Amino acid sequence: MEEKDPTAVNIRQLSMDDYDDLIRLWQEAGLPSRPHGRDSREAIARQTEGGTSLFLGAEEGGKLVGAVLGTHDGRKGWINRLAVHPSHRRRGIDRALVHAAEARLEAMGIEVIGSLIEDWNEESMTFFARLGYVAHKDIAYFSKRRSPET
Repeated sequence: MEEKDPTAVNIRQLSMDDYDDLIRLWQEAGLPSRPHGRDSREAIARQTEGGTSLFLGAEEGGKLVGAVLGTHDGRKGWINRLAVHPSHRRRGIDRALVHAAEARLEAMGIEVIGSLIEDWNEESMTFFARLGYVAHKDIAYFSKRRSPET
């Protein structure tokens, strides 16, 4: 009989029942959030029901220790909001979450997957480069926001 690794994490689709744990994880991992805008309970509920977003979580012992948001526009996919609790870093949970998001996006027919990373975040740039992502120095990112919370 095969014994399960007690340190292994379970990666699963998150639901709205996980909302408070997700927000707490983002805070503990140092990710900024917009609880009155795109990260509000109502906004996340719309995102999860819209068919273009997937929220995956890594659980260990019933506790959410990592999460990633994958989205797509039907043509290109995106990896966003990757977070691992500081006490669980350097164990490959980030890599497992990205691979799970990639697999689900690829199963939807998405063949190009990107990740937007702020220029100060060298650690994330190095991480994604190690996973085979290529930096595009010739692309400028523009956004238009209704408010600072969106």
